[in-house]
Parts: sequence; C-alpha cells; structure tokens
Amino acid sequence: MPRISGVDIPADKPIRISLRYIYGIGPTNADQILKELNIDGQRRAKELSEEDLARIIGIIDRSFLVEGALRRNIQQNVARLRDIGSWRGNRHRRSLPVRGQRTRSNARTRKGPRKTVAGKKGVKELGK
Repeated sequence: MPRISGVDIPADKPIRISLRYIYGIGPTNADQILKELNIDGQRRAKELSEEDLARIIGIIDRSFLVEGALRRNIQQNVARLRDIGSWRGNRHRRSLPVRGQRTRSNARTRKGPRKTVAGKKGVKELGK
C-alpha cells in the first residue's frame, strides 16, 4: 500500500479515489492535485512511480491542511466559538444542531438516543 501524508491509501483503486482516504481531501481537491501534476486519475495507485507519489505528497504538504493538523484546526475553531460565548459555540457545548435545523422532531444524531421522561403524558389532572 502506498503511503501519502502518513495515511495508507488503497493500491488497487484509481488514484483519484485513493486520495480521498486522506482526511481533508475530497473529490474536487483530488482531481485538482492530479490535474496540476498531469497524472491520469484512472491510473491505479500501485502503478504510480515513487517520483509521482513524491510530487503528490509535495503538493499536499504545500497546499492543503490534512489529517491531524486539520482536525486540530477544527477543534481550535470550535473551542474559540465556545470561549467567546457565541450562539454556535453554545450549540456545540450543548450538543445540539449548530446550523439552524429543527430539534423538536429531528436531530437524533446530534442529541443521541431518546431520554424518556417518566409520567409526562399519562398524568391526570386532579379535580376534574
């Protein structure tokens, strides 16, 4: 398996697909890197020479924030939002959706499994 930016990428897949296994590189960035280097995206990763891999690594290191550095950057951005007490920071802190989605009926992924509240529905009012 070829190794790019500390990540093992699949050797049997086309290089334009294999590059996406690196955190921070998606379809557009992968195609952009290959276009800049004039490498056919359909070539398998195992077919690339060491020189081609070195050129790909060079461009990724020079132009993109990937893997640990990108994760750290995102964490710092979220921490900054929390520290300044912004709306988005408070939503992150409370594990609720950040971008304005409704929470009354959805948002189960963000909120986690349902927490059932005992006696909420079937309580009969006294005196009636």
